[in-house]
Amino acid sequence: MFFAGLLLTPGAAWANPEGDPEQALQALELLVNNVWMLVATVLVFAMHLGFATLEAGLTQAKNTVNILFKNLCVVAIGLLTYAGVGFSLMYPGEAFAGGVIGFAGFGLQPPADAETFAYADGAYTYWTDFLFQGMFAATAATIVSGAVAERARLDAFLIFSTLFVALVYPIVGMWQWGGGWLAARGFHDFAGSTVVHGVGGWGALAGAIVLGPRLGKYREPFAIVPIRGHSMPLATVGTFLLWFGWFGFNGGSVLSAEAGAISRVLVVTALGGAGGIVTAAATSWQVQGKPDLSMALNGALGGLVAVTAGADVISPGQAVLLGLSAGTVVVVAVMLFDRLRLDDPVGAISVHLVCGAWGTVAVGVLVPEVSLVGQLVGVGAVGAFSFASAWGLFWALERTLGIRVGADEERRGLDIDEHGSEAYLLGRMS
Repeated sequence: MFFAGLLLTPGAAWANPEGDPEQALQALELLVNNVWMLVATVLVFAMHLGFATLEAGLTQAKNTVNILFKNLCVVAIGLLTYAGVGFSLMYPGEAFAGGVIGFAGFGLQPPADAETFAYADGAYTYWTDFLFQGMFAATAATIVSGAVAERARLDAFLIFSTLFVALVYPIVGMWQWGGGWLAARGFHDFAGSTVVHGVGGWGALAGAIVLGPRLGKYREPFAIVPIRGHSMPLATVGTFLLWFGWFGFNGGSVLSAEAGAISRVLVVTALGGAGGIVTAAATSWQVQGKPDLSMALNGALGGLVAVTAGADVISPGQAVLLGLSAGTVVVVAVMLFDRLRLDDPVGAISVHLVCGAWGTVAVGVLVPEVSLVGQLVGVGAVGAFSFASAWGLFWALERTLGIRVGADEERRGLDIDEHGSEAYLLGRMS
């Protein structure tokens, strides 16, 4: 009924029998493409609810309000900073310094015909382009949120997120999607295994190193003390929401409503996530003696991250293989980081950094037209810039504001001291 109403709207180009048929067809094509891109945008927006519930479920109940508050604010920060500077940094129109940086000016700068002006070879409008890309921007900081959970100061994290999303992510995005130097070298990252997930993963690694582990997580000499998440139902719902949103994340990256391309990308996305679950569950079962739900959930996300770089060029069979390998990789990475005493409460570094890098490099192995050397260069360059930038931001905040809560505050939980409220009041008198 929605499409029928649009098609029959008086004044629509295709509704005018005396109009130019070719012009009417172009207008209809723009409409269909634009509607699909907006649907994909809504799906990506839903991923932020997935991040919030996943992170809340995999952490302690006493920090739930803090986790939810950060995830809510990161979406707002991402959209506002992307409107202010990020969009113009990522798509400057013309880059300089060898395609390393460019800037088109502050704020949104729509053309005079923004409602009908078509971006991406006639696929959608200026406003749709901004909104779809803006939904990606907050993801990088959201990834960092999970890795620094339960001990990072709220004010310091929000300042970090603002600068990281406003400057670091858009510059890396320009290198690839804004016509920068990585694109010129033939680097292939379809929907952001490295450009989005890798940037967030490297930021997460820097944050985990600078902050240090949660109290009681590690004991001398080599003991690792599990700190269980308080709600596996919440974590599971979050994973399903992320998987659901990923169909927009990857499907929208087709940048049109081309039926064959979208269908193929969605199949590859689904198979990658499924493969990750199977091997993560099997690997954790073999290593730990019992199947670990949290590992299976991260296996799904690891598989999805891994296929994102090449979702437009790999076959369904290759997607299965990539997902299966990512499921094993994510379990091994989680265990390795624990042995290295890098405390990551939700496994964000393993999922987004390690599986993102693996999936990006794998495109160079699986697809003959893509250079393996180019993929390695891209992963290395993005990693070096993102990690150094995040480390510098955390270091500066540590030297000025401080980035870690006090020991007593950490033991009580961030909900009480940072927010003066709790997520769960069951059984308490008001």
